[in-house]
Amino acid sequence: MNAEVKPDLAALEGEIVARIAGAASEASLEAERVASLGKKGAVSELLKGLGGMSAEERQVMGPALNGLRDRVTTAIADRRAILKREELTRRLETERLDVTLPTRPSPLETGRIHPVSQVIDEITAIFADMGFAIAEGPDIETDYYNFTALNFPVGHPAREMHDTFFFNPKADGERMLLRTHTSPVQIRTMEKEKPPIRVVIPGRTYRMDSDQTHTPMFHQVEGLVLDRESTVGTMKWVLEEFCRAFFEVDKVQMRFRPSFFPFTEPSMEVDIRCRRVGNEVRFGEGDDWLEILGCGMVHPNVIRSGGFDPDEVQGFAWGMGIDRIAMLKYGMPDLRAFFDADVRWLNHYGFRPLDLPTLFGGLTS
Repeated sequence: MNAEVKPDLAALEGEIVARIAGAASEASLEAERVASLGKKGAVSELLKGLGGMSAEERQVMGPALNGLRDRVTTAIADRRAILKREELTRRLETERLDVTLPTRPSPLETGRIHPVSQVIDEITAIFADMGFAIAEGPDIETDYYNFTALNFPVGHPAREMHDTFFFNPKADGERMLLRTHTSPVQIRTMEKEKPPIRVVIPGRTYRMDSDQTHTPMFHQVEGLVLDRESTVGTMKWVLEEFCRAFFEVDKVQMRFRPSFFPFTEPSMEVDIRCRRVGNEVRFGEGDDWLEILGCGMVHPNVIRSGGFDPDEVQGFAWGMGIDRIAMLKYGMPDLRAFFDADVRWLNHYGFRPLDLPTLFGGLTS
């Protein structure tokens, strides 16, 4: 029996080891392991037959089959180690990285802040230095806050000055709207706070208009001062200081012209002296004038809508287009480009994320 069995085991072992040595991948090596040592593998089938042998045969075949299984297991482990080294060598050759190449710039270097966001930061930095707080309100407003409380009575012709986006009427007939200016926040602030009130109100506004200098959605900043002693002189000083700091000039000359706004009385439009050089506007010099904002003393009816007595408190307010003053300061010719999401435009006009505007370091230092 020994003479017949041992040559068979030797031949089987030779075949198995040869196939293992010839395995070109871990997948083919795994297939050879299953074929040899799996539940129905060649070596496993022989081991299952030990139970049907006599005691003398088991004494011979047991150690022989166990030794075969151990040698096959060792051969598989050795071949797997070789295949892993070969795979690693191949990957090192094909996935080689040139460490002398320059590193890719970080998002802090490539990212840009939109000019509108930058200008809002500049405006709030200037007014915060004067002691103003920031106030905000909803983009979707009621007719009361957008018009009636601001001295636009129903049927008043001044309502036609605003090309308003109205929503469909509610069951009770009320129509919500997209606010046409940031002035509703004046009323909301007066309802929540008591004088003295000093707030600036940056935000989005909406009107049905679109051309080179108008878009259906644009940005405004509103200012409100309400106390017992505010005057036109105080308002003039605040606006002059703002323009001097914002346009970064040593001196500005401003011209106040009579105008009409339902929510202020008297109302004025403000021009600033400038000089035009091609498409560039330079402030603080020249003999030309450019309108930049509207302002006035808060109308008594608006003070009443806010819950105060106009015989006891008074104040002033102003408003300007953020997009417009951004165009003037940074020489952008077309307002529509602000909303095109063109990365090339943003790379050219945008600001670095860490260039935060401060009065100490300079708004655009």
